[in-house]
Amino acid sequence: MSKSRILWVDDEVEFLQPHILFLQEKGYEVETATNAEDGLQMIDQSPFDLVLLDETMPGLDGLTALGEIKKKKPGLPVIMITKNEAESLMEDAIGAQINDYLTKPVNPSQILLAAKKILEARNISQKKLTRDYTQELNKINVQLMGNVSPNDWIDIFRKLCTWDVELDSVQDRDLREILYDQRRECNVEFGKYVERYYQSWVADPPEERPTLSSDIVKQYIYPELSKGKKVVMIIIDCMRLDQWLTLERFFYPYFNIKKDYYFSILPTATPFSRNAIFSGLFPSELERRYPEMWAQGEDDDHSRNRHENELLFDQLRLLGLKLPQEPKYSKIINANEGRQLEKNLDAYLDSPMLSIVVNFVDILAHSRSDLPILKQIAPDEASYRSLTASWFEHSSIYNIFQKLAEKDVTIFVTSDHGSIRCMRGTKVLGDRETSTNLRYKYGRNLKADNKHAYFIQNPLDGGLPRSKFNINYIIAKEDYYFVYPTNYNKYLSYYRDSFQHGGISLEEMVLPIVRLDPK
Repeated sequence: MSKSRILWVDDEVEFLQPHILFLQEKGYEVETATNAEDGLQMIDQSPFDLVLLDETMPGLDGLTALGEIKKKKPGLPVIMITKNEAESLMEDAIGAQINDYLTKPVNPSQILLAAKKILEARNISQKKLTRDYTQELNKINVQLMGNVSPNDWIDIFRKLCTWDVELDSVQDRDLREILYDQRRECNVEFGKYVERYYQSWVADPPEERPTLSSDIVKQYIYPELSKGKKVVMIIIDCMRLDQWLTLERFFYPYFNIKKDYYFSILPTATPFSRNAIFSGLFPSELERRYPEMWAQGEDDDHSRNRHENELLFDQLRLLGLKLPQEPKYSKIINANEGRQLEKNLDAYLDSPMLSIVVNFVDILAHSRSDLPILKQIAPDEASYRSLTASWFEHSSIYNIFQKLAEKDVTIFVTSDHGSIRCMRGTKVLGDRETSTNLRYKYGRNLKADNKHAYFIQNPLDGGLPRSKFNINYIIAKEDYYFVYPTNYNKYLSYYRDSFQHGGISLEEMVLPIVRLDPK
């Protein structure tokens, strides 16, 4: 690698020779100027990687020179060095976009550390990340060979997502490929685990199983409401854990954050998982208690999810909580609805409980399959996260969170299910009445490869409705999606590399439940 070139501008540069020699011994090429005018001329004539700039010099002072440097080379890093510790000066320098600020006298090690932080941060971070990830990879492999508990799965997936997000900043393709293979291996074992234990989760009482969708309100929302606190529950439909980790930085200035995790019920699709959150019931219990509600339509947001607020109110009532008025509810599908909620937020907060469902991420996942331009913008998980963060930063939802930070409310943010990037198709056989979802199906005499699908022969064993007799369910594992033999190659190609949900994977099932308390 070529040496990084540093320009040091200081009218007393002759006293800095020990510092300059120290930097040169560490592999940097250092040039000097005794005044800002000469320094600016040198920047015009030759490329530099970093400027060390004295604040107080005869003629053109450091702050003025800084402004000129940023006009000429906006991306050139500058470290300001000064004897003046006045706060106003520091604020002026920071406002002018300096990269670091050192107060005289400085020793060679201080200069070296500041230079390394700017010039070698990415390389140092990448080396550390590679070393640390290799160690964690070995630990995960050891975990997979033992008796893995639900909490172990959460810990494994949390680590994988954290590494994935951290890799966004270093762009190491080899390491990302290793991580992708590791995630796939983990999903193979997770699929086997869920197939082995899921039906016992359904049968066990809540205190003897991991937290599931149907436990969210009772475990997190009800205790706060029973203390007389005002609660806002925000469900971002189809938000994965790695997407939350990308969004989390937006909340740091406004909230104290406490994260927990839970497992989505199966199928990991809105009609099942989100209704389970609002009702506190498995789908089979929901069908039995509200038969007319379940029978109203097919499995989509506009039919079986029309009664979410009613279900929540009933759940809280059955838990013994008598609210002075019914909870408020808002579903945000487009930008206009978000702006309306932002405008009328105070009126919604009149109630002790407000639920907000945000559909953008789910719409993004579905649209990516249908719009080739979106697949070009978000070709992989990293860009998918980036697109989600860009939406959030400029959305009315972000504005709503900032307004909530000024209120005396407790906020819970979660998702009903995640999604997985489907890369492999598997054949499925069923009759004309079989449901259409790509990651799960229910119908009569369904057939698929046992390696790729989890079969639930008796729906009640999986906590699932059986509105028609003799139906069974199949749920895709890992990153498989179901394709019928008719026009098999056409649909195999069409849906390959699309984000889908409804199946069994860490991405779809392991979800954050985040408590936000305004600072």
